[in-house]
Amino acid sequence: MTDSAKGSAVEVELPPALVRLFPGVTPQIGLSAANVGEAIEALNQQWPGMRDRLVDSTPRIRRNIHIFVDGERASLDTPLAPGAQIIIKTAMIG
Repeated sequence: MTDSAKGSAVEVELPPALVRLFPGVTPQIGLSAANVGEAIEALNQQWPGMRDRLVDSTPRIRRNIHIFVDGERASLDTPLAPGAQIIIKTAMIG
């Protein structure tokens, strides 16, 4: 687990497309974060460039990325309770 300031321990499930792009990443990762934005920052610290795949420059979650926390659609400021499950999915565009 990474140490995020005052964050809760959560589980992140990554899509196969991201797992293939970042050597050493696994489909499920435990980390600490207070909200979705912090979770993405924690992922980016371990695998530089991951944030750019998930978040645009505004910053907002990219159009082709869907993030769910405990089954509910989430934004960067969605808070994370201890034990929350974050699922990141890529949308098909075409």
